[in-house]
Amino acid sequence: MKLVMHTLLLAGIVSLAQASWAQTPAAAVQPSQTTTTTTPAAARRVLAPRRVVAPRRTGAAPTRARTTGVMAKDGVTMENGRPVLTELGLTAPLEQDKRLLNGTLITSKGQVTNVEGVTSQMAEGDYVSLTGRLTSKREMVEADSVRKLVAYDLKHPGKRKEMEKAREKVEKERAKVEKEAAKAKAKAGR
Repeated sequence: MKLVMHTLLLAGIVSLAQASWAQTPAAAVQPSQTTTTTTPAAARRVLAPRRVVAPRRTGAAPTRARTTGVMAKDGVTMENGRPVLTELGLTAPLEQDKRLLNGTLITSKGQVTNVEGVTSQMAEGDYVSLTGRLTSKREMVEADSVRKLVAYDLKHPGKRKEMEKAREKVEKERAKVEKEAAKAKAKAGR
């Protein structure tokens, strides 16, 4: 048993030595050289460790629609007259009919048929969530405007009221100036 252990230990040391010799440059230390010889500094350079590289993929790459860098919500939107499906962050044109969670069916032409059988055509910018809720572009714009107003009011409390009062004051002054101009014109006309 002791002999087997010594043999394995010796074989391990020899393989390590060979591995280190294999990684040194050709002009560097050779196995036949003794340790008393000196080599130039350029010959003693150390090789960088190898980096791991992923294997090359063969075949066609999957097709995806180009994104603008903005993460789209999961659902179906109408873009350039074609429905585009975003699911799990991946966006691609809707090539075949899609049945949503609540049973709503969206065709590749953009027709939405809900569970009750009511069919409607998606317009440019319309959005259907994966749960089957249809939202028009106008509704999204209105919701966005309200959201922006609420955010502005939180950031600048009372600022919109002040701006409204200032606008009303300017309108009153303008009306007063117009009224005085009309009086002066009437007085000059007599």
